Parts: sequence; C-alpha cells; structure tokens
Amino acid sequence: MSIGIIGAGALGSSVARLLARGGIAATIANSRGPESLKDLVAELGPSIKAGTAREAAGANIVVVAVRWVDLETVLERLPAWDGRTVIDATNPVEFLEPDSPDARDPNNPLAAYGIKAIDLDGKHSSEVFRGYVPGARVVKAFNHLDARVLSEPVVSGGQRTLFYSGDDAGAKAAVRKIIEQVGYFPVDLGALDAGGPLASLPFGSLAAVNFIKT
Repeated sequence: MSIGIIGAGALGSSVARLLARGGIAATIANSRGPESLKDLVAELGPSIKAGTAREAAGANIVVVAVRWVDLETVLERLPAWDGRTVIDATNPVEFLEPDSPDARDPNNPLAAYGIKAIDLDGKHSSEVFRGYVPGARVVKAFNHLDARVLSEPVVSGGQRTLFYSGDDAGAKAAVRKIIEQVGYFPVDLGALDAGGPLASLPFGSLAAVNFIKT
C-alpha cells in the first residue's frame, strides 16, 4: 500500500507527521515542487519523501489537503483515479487576510476565526469534492479537528476520536486501518452523504468536536 499527500500546509504536514510517527511511508507534494519540502522531509525522517502532485496522486491512497479555493485547479491537473482511494480532508472555507473587508464583516459569524464559509449552492462539501475526482473511492476523514492538534492523537490519558465516512466498504476499511495505526480512535459516520456533512467545518454538528476515548 502506498500513500500520497497533496498539500503541505498546516493540514497536510500534520498528516505527514502522524504517518511518520507511525512509521508509515508516504509521498507529500505541494504546488511549489519537491525542493520546497526539503526541510519538512528532513524533519520527518526517512518514511516521508517529497514528490510532485502527480507522483502523490499515483498512490493507492491519496490524502487531499489543499485549500478549498485551490481544490478544483489542483485536482483537474491530475490523471484518472481508476478506483484509487481518495481521502477528502478539505473543508469549504476561505482563509481571510487580517486587514481584508471580509475579516471585518459583521455579517460573517466566522470573521473572528479568520475564515469565511463558501456557498456551495445547497450541496455538502464531499458531494462537490466527489465530482472533482471521478472514478475515485472517496472517504471523508482528517478534516474535523484543528490542524494544530491533529498530530497529537493521544491526550488527557486517552485517544482522540477521528470521524470518517464513505460509500465503499473496502476504501473505508483501509482508511480505518491508517487511523488506528497513527493512534486515533476511529468512528464510522456511515455513508458519505450522511457522515460528510456532520463532520465538515464550519457548520457540521461534529466539526471541531474533540472527543477523547479513555
């Protein structure tokens, strides 16, 4: 089994740290190329290597951890998915510049957090995401916790809970195994159309909920 991570920001690098601590090999990529990731892979050790987005996308399991505003552009450049498992770790939010009008908009309930919800015309985010990766087996995971704590699965004497959902039993089983290997307690939220909206930031009822199994 091979794992690719597309996106090396706060989320992608946190997933890479999780995998590295578990001794799980992966290829991580960003828009600036492998050379820009030299310091990160040196920090993480030999199990994580830098590659191109196409190389990361060729893995058996691919974690997509890019900002929503860049999602379509990034994914449309990649080859056919051909039944590979794709983990949707994204959320439909826009990160705001501190001095921008949106950051001071009194009608934006999320302005204090530096983000704005993106209007998806009544669709949930994984429904939209699924349309960007035709032929993939999509599993929603690694998205509902703050990226700053994602690399710390054990806390307060127990395991953090990590939610996941999807429509393909085999893909979900593979993702569950990874979740367990990196130290989280996995909780299956069911089908993508049911579980995806529950765990999606910013308005999912389970978004940012930090359950601990003791």
